[in-house]
Amino acid sequence: MQIIPGILEKTWEEVEKKIETAKTFSKIIHIDIIDGKFAPNTTFLDPAPFKKYSNDFFFEVQLMVDEPINYLKPFANSGFKRFLGQIEKMSSQEEFIAQGQLLGEVGLAIDLPTPIDSIKVPFDGLDCLLFMSVKAGFSGQKFSENILEKIRSARQKTSIPIEIDGGVNEENIKRLLESGVNRFIATSAIFGSDNPLNQYRNLQNFLKESDSQTEKETE
Repeated sequence: MQIIPGILEKTWEEVEKKIETAKTFSKIIHIDIIDGKFAPNTTFLDPAPFKKYSNDFFFEVQLMVDEPINYLKPFANSGFKRFLGQIEKMSSQEEFIAQGQLLGEVGLAIDLPTPIDSIKVPFDGLDCLLFMSVKAGFSGQKFSENILEKIRSARQKTSIPIEIDGGVNEENIKRLLESGVNRFIATSAIFGSDNPLNQYRNLQNFLKESDSQTEKETE
């Protein structure tokens, strides 16, 4: 189980500021990119500047873009190791997975309103799944309770890692953990704090406590 700091920003200056902050507490970072076509928002899209940090972090990228397959090689060339493509604007899930697996770990991401049966490939052929618990496109939104049943349904079908992104905090980590989530993307919950390091540690500790409670409850 992991708490993973997430970054969604419009400029490299803001992205780099958060990367430098995350250096003190995490070796993995989740980068959100949005092209303005998938959602009415645009983030920093150039993978090249990330290369300078590729030896310091395990970078994963969530591709909230039109045709995520077109972004695989540029981000891989800049040192990204895990690629999460939104299926809503993806012509071929099979092709995205096939090309992604040549470059690193690959997973499919689905937006909050998207039903699970929109995934047309076997779950166990993926390295992971990512569920949005808010409408994809903007940071700082309120967590939707509706996601819990969707995660439980997916977990019954596969043992691969499941990531959650959107509104993750101390109040919902235990329920997300119980539903089957392994990786928790925290964006505003970490970087919206006056002390990101302490907030990251708080989330980690809360996750460990929740895991211990869950184990005792199932014994």
